[in-house]
Amino acid sequence: MKGFMNNRLLLLFGWLCCQGLAAAGTDRPNIILILADDLGFADLGCQGALGVRTPNLDRLAREGTRFTSYSVSQAVCTASRASLLSGCYANRIGMQGALNHTSRIGIHPEEWLLPEMLKERGYATACVGKWHLGTLTEFNPLRNGFDEWLGLPYSNDNSKYHPVLAAEMPSLPLSDGDRVLELDPDQSQFTKRFTERAISFVEGHREGPFFLYLPHVMPHVPIFASDAFKGRSGRGLYGDVVEELDWSVGQILGAVDRLQIAAETLVIFSSDNGAWLSYGDHAGSNHPFREGKLTCFEGGVRVPLLVRWPGKVPAGRVCDVPFLAIDWLPTLTEIVGGRGAARKIDGTSIVSLLLGTSEAEPHEALFYYAGEELHAVRSGKYKLHFPHPYLTTAGEPGRGGKPSEWGRAKPTAITDSSMSAIASRHGQRVANIGQSLFDLEADPGETRDVAASHPEVVARLGNLAERIRAELGDSLTGIKGTGRRDAATKSF
Repeated sequence: MKGFMNNRLLLLFGWLCCQGLAAAGTDRPNIILILADDLGFADLGCQGALGVRTPNLDRLAREGTRFTSYSVSQAVCTASRASLLSGCYANRIGMQGALNHTSRIGIHPEEWLLPEMLKERGYATACVGKWHLGTLTEFNPLRNGFDEWLGLPYSNDNSKYHPVLAAEMPSLPLSDGDRVLELDPDQSQFTKRFTERAISFVEGHREGPFFLYLPHVMPHVPIFASDAFKGRSGRGLYGDVVEELDWSVGQILGAVDRLQIAAETLVIFSSDNGAWLSYGDHAGSNHPFREGKLTCFEGGVRVPLLVRWPGKVPAGRVCDVPFLAIDWLPTLTEIVGGRGAARKIDGTSIVSLLLGTSEAEPHEALFYYAGEELHAVRSGKYKLHFPHPYLTTAGEPGRGGKPSEWGRAKPTAITDSSMSAIASRHGQRVANIGQSLFDLEADPGETRDVAASHPEVVARLGNLAERIRAELGDSLTGIKGTGRRDAATKSF
């Protein structure tokens, strides 16, 4: 009788799982993934923005779920995007840091990316905006699962508008597929142009399923707003730029509503990392968190995340369960019934968290790298920083698009990726932190080291870090890592 009951329970559990997947929408919902560049955690009205109006993002939060402990694993452009699309820590796939116009590497063709998984499931796919996973044609979006691409191969500061190194920059290419459409396009039109192209794609594929990846260029420095938005906000040009991004979100949501496809469309809005604080009035706010972009403090890695899927993702919900951008690939794979990656990935499905059927933490630990260095590990409410150098704003924040303490140090070449070189280019200085434990619930600003009171937590998190070091390496401790894979390389 006991065995019979166990079998009945197993059958019931299996039936419930199937029902859960059906509720999640294995009928292939449309997916719109909007990514801002360097947007601060507190740059949204629903997260306390001052002087900036974001009614469309606030609507997205009301009609969906706002996740407040969502993070990227490395607070810089290429690494965070590589993790988002591959389900891997960037160090596993050789894509840590940020590429520039001199880079000759790109995402490896054997990595299984989100657009490739969705394309295999019959999705029309488009990338509209900044790619940043390889500057050469063989690494561009069309070689990585996208049917079409309009955008930039790397960041918009690799241009004549670079705030420090403009003289050594080439013309900025705007590509439409494999063709360079323009050189040095009007950057004040980026948000508008990308929005128009995105809406055209949605309209052309209204029957679905479609995947729209919209990685906006703004508000990465140099920042630009179109004439329609200049002077509109109460926070200068930066606020104008954010309000134009909010307008873009409103246009996308409006198109979805007009085409009557909201119920079958999953909309995700986030940022690639936190605000770049050394640019002062041309940067956002990471309040209440410490530091910003290029650091593993919460101001660098914790980013806004709003998710709407009517009837599936709970409306008006705020969820503080921590997870990472690496979780989107396995999550969306489960939702659409796609094929999993053949190579090892680090993410895990968060379907139950997304749908509000569970508040269980999906990871035992979250790991944060800066380049090749493992800086921190989080488990639950505790975050342990290992002794490491980090970048912090030097002196007064920057003004008018120039970084902090502009002119006091000679800028170094763009090809030098050392921490001291990055600091000199962007008005920052290198500081150091010793081993420190922070309780993020009581102290989200990471200001009070509680390591002495919780030696058992320090030991547990230290042991978790040893496991990831063995796989992905850590240049601070000299460990190479046995689970790393190479990026693709172009040989000339």
